[in-house]
Amino acid sequence: MSAGGGGGAWKVAYADFVTAMMALFMVLWISAQDKKILIATSKYFQSPFTSPMEDHSGIMPFNKQNDDNSTAKENDDSAGRNKSRNKQVELSFLNSVAADFYRLLHLDQTLDQKPIDIQVTSDGLRITLFDRSKQPLFKGDTSELTDWGIHLMQSMAWLIDRHHFRVTIDGHTREGLTLAREDYTPWELSSDRANAARRKLVYYAVEPGLIDRVTGFAATRPLPKENPADESNQRITLSLALTKNDPAKNKAQTAGAVPLPPKSAGAGANLAHDLPATQPLSASH
Repeated sequence: MSAGGGGGAWKVAYADFVTAMMALFMVLWISAQDKKILIATSKYFQSPFTSPMEDHSGIMPFNKQNDDNSTAKENDDSAGRNKSRNKQVELSFLNSVAADFYRLLHLDQTLDQKPIDIQVTSDGLRITLFDRSKQPLFKGDTSELTDWGIHLMQSMAWLIDRHHFRVTIDGHTREGLTLAREDYTPWELSSDRANAARRKLVYYAVEPGLIDRVTGFAATRPLPKENPADESNQRITLSLALTKNDPAKNKAQTAGAVPLPPKSAGAGANLAHDLPATQPLSASH
């Protein structure tokens, strides 16, 4: 028999052997994989004409779930970074507004007994106006503002109107306050003082719709770490909340020099002009 005669049979046998080995290797590889691949392979052989490549980026259907999870995670991370960046811009803007207001009033924020106190909160500013005997906001135990009180309200109205803050006003008194009329208690006094502040703000510039709430608390909410009877508890607190969702735009509005609002008549307009300017505040939460 010649060398070429009948020589093709071994090739067929070899091809069958290689095919069997490949099948064996595939079975061994699949058996070694995790449960997801086993389930995906089983589903494929149950429905071989539904290709996993139609809507997936890999050879197995679970890859789509992995891709979706990765995309969702990336979107969440991106949203988290944007939120954090916007919050930093917002806090920077609020610190700038607070510092500008101190400069506007020529107040030294290092004094032991400041006539006003400004705190940057998570959503705006909390401004406390103290009614102290050395620099009273109101005349005696009444709700009539002094010249200094009117000057503060005029400046506050300019600040609120410029940045379109939403406002809540709270009136507070110290503990043990004795009033001339028996039927007129610290509850009425604190409420009347808060309303007096509201009237002045609206009179000078603030839109009435920006006032969210006016409340009198009497002596029920003294300052932390202060004696409830201390005169520091005689105060008006204004909480200013941002209404715009674009802190970068708000920040741009404060760039450059801050124009002063018109001075009110009377000596109150010049009471604090001899004090030095101040530096920006740090945020408190």
